[in-house]
Amino acid sequence: MKILIAGGTGFLGRPLAAALAAEGHAVVVRGRGSAGSPQAVSAADVDGAGAVVNLAGESIAAKRWTAAQKQRILDSRVQTTRSLVTAIQGAAAPPPVFVSGSAVGYYGPLGDAAVTEDAPAGSDFLAGVCVQWEHEALLAASDRTRVVCVRTGIVLEKDGGALPQMLPPFKFGAGGPVGSGRQYWPWIHRDDWIALVRWAITTPTVNGAINATAPTPVTNREFARALGRAMHRPAFMPAPGFALRLLLGEMADGLLLSGQRAMPAKAMRLGFQFRYSTVDSALEAIFQRPATSHRSPAV
Repeated sequence: MKILIAGGTGFLGRPLAAALAAEGHAVVVRGRGSAGSPQAVSAADVDGAGAVVNLAGESIAAKRWTAAQKQRILDSRVQTTRSLVTAIQGAAAPPPVFVSGSAVGYYGPLGDAAVTEDAPAGSDFLAGVCVQWEHEALLAASDRTRVVCVRTGIVLEKDGGALPQMLPPFKFGAGGPVGSGRQYWPWIHRDDWIALVRWAITTPTVNGAINATAPTPVTNREFARALGRAMHRPAFMPAPGFALRLLLGEMADGLLLSGQRAMPAKAMRLGFQFRYSTVDSALEAIFQRPATSHRSPAV
């Protein structure tokens, strides 16, 4: 079937597009245009598609969170999603499923209480972004189109995302927890994330929000120890929270010094099987093999 992926040229979109194409689907990728803005999508683009996947959005970790950058982070998600929803609503044969990105940041900074998809939204910046992002996506829901909002955690692979940025201190024997180390990091191996999205596309009972996180979230301290074991390096040197706040500002608290013990309750209830259910198994797999280089299908 035809599957359109908006934002399909990044760390998640490229391998997802490659996996879907390998299954025989006709994948159409929309990335960014020459001016850096998302390529436009019309009703004709989505008409007759079997699925539309929305991964578009400014990286939340690319730059310090100035007021202008925070606005870009929000606008890049809301405006692209709104454009896709308009296209879906205007299509003569709209896609039966619209899978739209979101994040576990929806829940805001939390302690050690486990949270599922039924938990309320938080009140910080990232939670506000996710609430507005999902609100726009859910406007596409109809008797002909179901909507799935994928609340993604920390996606692990060596060729992008957060993991490569964690590696240098460990390589020099200076790795360790971030801040107190007690904050939970809801992680997922990228292979499982891809499988989860593919499953959401093909499983009619999946709708609404779904946590794209492994079933065993760990504290940052536990994650650091597992990363040290996988790299055969020590993991006892902490990165002080105050230093990270000086370096990164508000981003430090939003991305590193807080977290959520997010559980994939809906995916597990509906029968999804994780390949990597523990952080040790995920990191061992990553460091035993090179990351696959994926090339996105072209229009």
